[in-house]
Amino acid sequence: MSRLLLPFLFMIISFFPQQLPAQDKKIERIFTFKIDRDIDPAMNRRVKLALESAEEKEADLIIIEMDTYGGAVNDADDIRTMILEAPIPVYTFINKDAASAGALISIASDSIYMAPGASIGAATVVSGADGSAAPDKYQSYMRSMMRSTAEASGRDPKIAEAMVDEKIAIDGVTEEGSVVTLSVSEAIKFGFCEGEYPSIDAILATQGIAEAEIIEYEVSSTEQIISFFLNPAISGILILIIIGGIYFELQTPGVGFPLAAAILATILYFIPYYLNGLAENWEVIVFVLGIILLAVELFVIPGFGIFGILGIVCILSGLVLGMLPNQNFDFSFVPAEQLFVALLTVILAAIAAVFLIFWLTPKVNSWKAFSTITLATTQGKSEGYTSSFYPDELKGKVGKVHSRLRPSGRVEIDGEIFDAYSRGEFIDQGEEIIVISTEGTSLKVKKHEG
Repeated sequence: MSRLLLPFLFMIISFFPQQLPAQDKKIERIFTFKIDRDIDPAMNRRVKLALESAEEKEADLIIIEMDTYGGAVNDADDIRTMILEAPIPVYTFINKDAASAGALISIASDSIYMAPGASIGAATVVSGADGSAAPDKYQSYMRSMMRSTAEASGRDPKIAEAMVDEKIAIDGVTEEGSVVTLSVSEAIKFGFCEGEYPSIDAILATQGIAEAEIIEYEVSSTEQIISFFLNPAISGILILIIIGGIYFELQTPGVGFPLAAAILATILYFIPYYLNGLAENWEVIVFVLGIILLAVELFVIPGFGIFGILGIVCILSGLVLGMLPNQNFDFSFVPAEQLFVALLTVILAAIAAVFLIFWLTPKVNSWKAFSTITLATTQGKSEGYTSSFYPDELKGKVGKVHSRLRPSGRVEIDGEIFDAYSRGEFIDQGEEIIVISTEGTSLKVKKHEG
């Protein structure tokens, strides 16, 4: 009988002005922020920082302006937990939509208010690739969160579950075959909304607290910088610098400038994604492992084999994975467009880097600014310099590789062993070489084709 009377009780209450629950002290400071886009790691971080800011500013009340179609379940879980555990009362004003993950977050609030035409519900978990319903294990998890959250906030847990599961039928609320989405009047009727208002100001005016100080959450300069580096175009430029810097450092080891540029670009690339919960430790490790494998291929076992291929794959994989909110390599809930943007950004940046490497390499040594770093200028014998350790007679001599050139090593000429290096090619032990220059502390050689 009491369950039958409950809807009528809410209808009667809805005709009277809605009053905020009694507070221990007068409300003098109200903190507001928005959840106005997809629920993802970035929004998770925004809510966390906003709630921390509200505590720092000693707010008496927090009002969230909600307008979202949902997003990642794990981030929604984090947000609803933060709201349930918040020491300050939290209210949600649904300004049009609180669907899916947005419904879960709203139900965690102490009170819910809705704008005309707003709705709450439709919390079925869907995959990110095609929008189809996710497997039942995810639906079960979402049902349990909706149920426990509704119980914690004093709302009907059965209706909350029905927002997820179309198999649940509730007399007077929903029939089997459709998930629950409540309009404003329905939300008021079933206890999921305390009143209909056009704006937050209207809510405050009705409650008699319009004179309270309103503090709107402002994104800090640091967060703005982080958001700037999360732009795919900026990420692409950083990837270009990373790949180019690694290449030029490996070609001219010890110079330092390309390596410094690559390290700085790597930091600027990964840290924003890491702080927003996208890049995880293991993804950064994959990237670093790729660099190590590539270095092993170039300096320890020269050639282009398995280590080089694995190194390139790990570097590119680390860059792509760092942009995506995958859960332990599970991409079920990664939106298709987000996956496409990440792959396109890395691939285009890698192609651009390869193009610039081939274009810039012959030009680098001619740049005066760079030549002071790389010592690309020569001091010829015609100018009085004598840098050669070897007689000119060795030039043109044919010998064989004593220890593999990769590209430096040792060669044997007329029974004597000399330090030598090739023009960048790797020459195996025993192969014939010909000396093409005697300047410097090592002979410059190439493979002898005769």
